[in-house]
Amino acid sequence: MITIRKSNERGASNFGWLDSKHSFSFGHYYDPKNMGFGTLRVINEDIVDGGAGFGTHPHDNMEIISYVLEGALEHKDSLGTGSVIRPGDVQRMSAGTGIAHSEFNASESDPVHFLQIWVLPKQRGLTPSYEQKSFPPEARKGRLQLVGASDGRDGAVTIHQDLDLHVANLAKGDAVTHTLAPRRKAWVQVTRGEVTVNGEVVRKGDGAALTDEAEVKIAANDNAEVLLFDIGA
Repeated sequence: MITIRKSNERGASNFGWLDSKHSFSFGHYYDPKNMGFGTLRVINEDIVDGGAGFGTHPHDNMEIISYVLEGALEHKDSLGTGSVIRPGDVQRMSAGTGIAHSEFNASESDPVHFLQIWVLPKQRGLTPSYEQKSFPPEARKGRLQLVGASDGRDGAVTIHQDLDLHVANLAKGDAVTHTLAPRRKAWVQVTRGEVTVNGEVVRKGDGAALTDEAEVKIAANDNAEVLLFDIGA
């Protein structure tokens, strides 16, 4: 079964400096029918104005993944970590027993466009930690590249949950297939372009939830970028 979460059906918040779209309930946006998908709890698509950002704030017991689409995002946290996240980078922060961090646009003039993804951890009370890796774009052209995994295999960042995250950049006409093990589910988030997922058209900003499917077939109707979450039972 496949269910499409349309871009224009997402929750929305606009604070002037921040334009945010919420695939699942978040902050002031509450939707009891969209509280997450398996252990995938948050997908926020954020655009932050130049010179603006999120001041220092706390988190706990959550795996937080940042994926930049355009621009650059500056990160600082209470572990003493400081970094700039750019397109092609994947950052994973395990909030665990508690961490505080800030996220600001690294540019004073140009916006930064990114996804903030929250995953429920496999257990509470983990030691807070941080990881960031850069993945060369040529490795995901026309194919799914593993960028996050519970075991950190193949150079992926380690996500403390039974969840694999893949990214693909597809040219028009490209097609990829991902096999799902029994009892696993998948979420496909389209960040650019338009694709067909198991026969359903999925456009920029849309998400596709797949359950009881043996595989995920993604065909690009236009130049496109997709994130594929392979989620355990």
